[in-house]
Amino acid sequence: MSAPGLEPYRHVWRAMGSPCELALCARSEPHARDVAKQAAAEVERLEALYSRYRESSLLSEINRTAARGGSISVDPETASLLAYADACHRESGGLFDVTSGILRRAWRFQGQDALPEPGQVQALLERVGWQRVSWKTPVLSFPSAGMELDLGGVVKEYAVDRVSALCRELGAGGGLVNLGGDVGAIGPRPDGGPWHVGIRHPRRPGELVSRVALERGALASSGDYERCVLVGGVRYGHILSPRTGWPVRRMAAVSVAAELCVVAGSAATIAMLKEDAGPAWLARLGLPHLWSDVEGEVGGPLSASPGR
Repeated sequence: MSAPGLEPYRHVWRAMGSPCELALCARSEPHARDVAKQAAAEVERLEALYSRYRESSLLSEINRTAARGGSISVDPETASLLAYADACHRESGGLFDVTSGILRRAWRFQGQDALPEPGQVQALLERVGWQRVSWKTPVLSFPSAGMELDLGGVVKEYAVDRVSALCRELGAGGGLVNLGGDVGAIGPRPDGGPWHVGIRHPRRPGELVSRVALERGALASSGDYERCVLVGGVRYGHILSPRTGWPVRRMAAVSVAAELCVVAGSAATIAMLKEDAGPAWLARLGLPHLWSDVEGEVGGPLSASPGR
């Protein structure tokens, strides 16, 4: 670990369509620089595998199979991500659904000035449903052609967990990784204290709803912060219900803390998708959390570090 009082080494880059930052407490600056380089390479590896924007990615290969119908075998890492997505689908009552990304063909959220036609949304809904996919490790089968997977709801958070673990394995005594707002604490600050992470207000840019102390563990947020469309004075966020094909309307943002970022992220997303039932579901889940609804109400104080 860096000596008390020293500033951590910082590495800033862009990956997975998001700004990324890594703050590291290491034995020396060369050591920190080497750890940061390997951490960024790990994020790039995962993006190369699971980006839906890269024709060469494994996810694109899966989606070519899904488009025509058929089966494909996947590697153990991908199998573990699909198994987690499957578990989230069950635990959420079908709301967390990695086949629902196809709905973005109707909802672009950039340059969109009108709502999609209901018929367009309904046609896409007929191609949504994880229950329509056959998943028996390691074989993923699509009995019906025309489907598509989007692992965006788990991969970035998984990348946070991978980077956190890798940095510890490489000897970083502490640090904080932030991949587009999904945060993981590698260990304490150089002075031994926790990192303080701000939770943005979903409606007032530059304003925080709360600050969270993290020494270990992770914090992930889900909400309509930026990816949204305003039509007729109504705000439509990017989190789409696999049941209706339309954006959720009750919750504006949810933040959850957990030992693993992938758990925090999926929990935040599920709470958004549960609409009015979200706050009660979060309370039963028992993880530290904070939610804001579209009417400005805030609930579920989040302050303790889940990893301490």
